[in-house]
Amino acid sequence: MPKNKNNQTIWKSRIKKSSALFQKIGSSIEIDKNLYKEDIEGSIIHVEMLFRQKIISFKVKDKIVFGLNKIKNEIKKKKFTYNNKYEDIHMNIEKRLFEIIGDDAGYIHTARSRNDQVVTDFKIWMRFATNDINKKLNNLIKTILKVSQKNIQTIMPGFTHLKNAQPISFAHYMMAYVEMFRRDKLRFKNNLENLSENPLGVAALTGTSFDIDRNFTTRKLGFLKPTNNSIDTVSDRDFVLDFLFASSVCSLHISRIAEEFIIWNSEGFNLITLSDKVVTGSSIMPQKKNPDLLEYIRGKSGNSFGNLFSMLTILKGLPLSYFKDLQDDKELVFKSNEILKNCISILNEVLNNFSPNKKKMLELAETGYITATDLADYLVKSYKMPFRKAYKITASIVNFAEKNKKKLSELDLKDLKKIEPSLTQDVTKVFDLKYSVNSKKSFGGTSFANIKKMITKYKKNI
Repeated sequence: MPKNKNNQTIWKSRIKKSSALFQKIGSSIEIDKNLYKEDIEGSIIHVEMLFRQKIISFKVKDKIVFGLNKIKNEIKKKKFTYNNKYEDIHMNIEKRLFEIIGDDAGYIHTARSRNDQVVTDFKIWMRFATNDINKKLNNLIKTILKVSQKNIQTIMPGFTHLKNAQPISFAHYMMAYVEMFRRDKLRFKNNLENLSENPLGVAALTGTSFDIDRNFTTRKLGFLKPTNNSIDTVSDRDFVLDFLFASSVCSLHISRIAEEFIIWNSEGFNLITLSDKVVTGSSIMPQKKNPDLLEYIRGKSGNSFGNLFSMLTILKGLPLSYFKDLQDDKELVFKSNEILKNCISILNEVLNNFSPNKKKMLELAETGYITATDLADYLVKSYKMPFRKAYKITASIVNFAEKNKKKLSELDLKDLKKIEPSLTQDVTKVFDLKYSVNSKKSFGGTSFANIKKMITKYKKNI
């Protein structure tokens, strides 16, 4: 790029020379160059508004729009040179605009500041990022529904404290994660409301004396309304916290299912088998197939949490309005966004490349006396017992079975009558695992019929 009289820092006329160290740490171009599309879009709409309000001429407006489109094409074709001396994407674009159209480029910053400019760019970027994440979550949910559809009648133990608790359908287990990711989608969707207010036009912090039309820029940039308070606008980063929080909670859910699958894939459980597509080997142990991808996404949740805590810490002591501290917001969001998108994609890949070990699941479900609650419920319903009495009788039966090294289903009626004489042969049905699962017909329960309804419902919703 040829040099010209404008090839200087923006404050050269006031500050003679900044230290090299400050120029280095003051530059954010390597981070915020990701906002070039949003910055150029916002600038084009801004000068369109300036022309409509008779603040600049048609000729100046057209020259600026031409120059900005030329810069956009240069960046797309990787022919644009970024200069750390100009700090950020806004000034890099403005300086290049001077080179293309001359002094008329100076009109571009009329009635705005980098303070409102950056928040506008950032909100537009986050709007698209949020919608992109929700699309990826939709794909993930579809994959879980596909896995669930194939495993409605796959019976396994449900766990509390990682101990066998009650029999469930494997599909029901997987559908629990559908609920988590649906809540994540809702969190991201709710965040769009805080991204719907247009910051452009509040300038540095007080607004502007120019007769601008903020409603015009609001409509053109896809916002719903202009922000109400100029001071709050340039200092507000609540929308950043919202995004980082939603990303952290979603990362947490991904980490939980990753941990689950790591445990289930271990020889101690052996409830699932991971395809060779999603495991790695060992440099010394030839037999190993390690769930590294799952461990990767489990670990990355820590990065997401850290980014959220960093932003909270930055904001906690800031007076109004704009401070350099806020420069870090974009890097934290960009990192969390990239981490989350990668982790969703990785989890989706894993879920498309594993298989449940149905035989092992059933074998494990037959241990741990997991139909004991069914027996207690049966006593309440069939013999009108108070639940606590039924609980006590059932505990005695479990103790008897444990002492005699028998499963509950292996006890004969004679054994059961020793503890509760009123029992009849009908009681033995409650020890059947499939009977137990299908008896949980209450809304949200694990019965096969319930699961089928929920899968159908969520398929329609997506």
